[in-house]
Amino acid sequence: MTEGIAWCDGRWGTTAELSLPLDDRGLQLADGLFETVLIRNGQPCLLDEHLQRWCEASALLGLDPPPDRDQLIPLIREAVHRGLTNQGCGALRLNWSRGSSPQRGVAPPLPGRHRFWLTLQPWQPSFKPITAIVSRLERRNCDSVLSLCKTFAYGQAVQARRESAQQGCDDALLLNTKGELCCSTTANLLLRRGDEMRGPWRTPPLSSGCLPGVMRARALQLGLAVEADLGESLRPDDQLLLINSLGCQRLLSLDQQPLSTHSLAGELLWRALIN
Repeated sequence: MTEGIAWCDGRWGTTAELSLPLDDRGLQLADGLFETVLIRNGQPCLLDEHLQRWCEASALLGLDPPPDRDQLIPLIREAVHRGLTNQGCGALRLNWSRGSSPQRGVAPPLPGRHRFWLTLQPWQPSFKPITAIVSRLERRNCDSVLSLCKTFAYGQAVQARRESAQQGCDDALLLNTKGELCCSTTANLLLRRGDEMRGPWRTPPLSSGCLPGVMRARALQLGLAVEADLGESLRPDDQLLLINSLGCQRLLSLDQQPLSTHSLAGELLWRALIN
């Protein structure tokens, strides 16, 4: 099954069959959060870490608490049974919106109207090396509380990815509003300078406006990364990884300038973090 399995409002179906009410604020205003969890060997990886971030972001944005682990585990098991063959790998997306609103406008409705749904699609972790540009059109707001939350609002990432495709590249890196390297469209950054090949990876601090990624947090927790400003540009002997829960890709070039590479560095690091 390539289209994936979904659950919403008590119903199972394919992602094409199920739908949201047109008055859902997640659909109308991108007013909600999601988590993308890797399913590996039929099991959700780092689920507790994802749920902790989900809960913290919900509180930060004034959303009701999302479903907890006890509520989710039976649904995840059923999704794996319905959507993956041979207990394979998949990308599970947990969605939490402020729900349907009886009135127009951006003012939040009364609590208790929130909506949860999930989707699961087959997916294999990706370690393919890629090329990128630094976006000249979009910047990450280091002063916005939204930058600390994985919200539905991915318009900026879409536009930056369009910009990179127009220049023949795979992805775009975003500077923040201070002009510092911050993140890619869908991943955190891990950098090693040319003279630091055996030291920990550098990753921008949360004050940069980067998303508090689960894999980023794991790297910091295990001492495999340290927070540090990356500046505004890279040097040819730098190594740069783009990491998230679904894979880790090394950067071959940035703005057409080659970067140093290590063919296994990203995959080895990712596997150490996901276990």
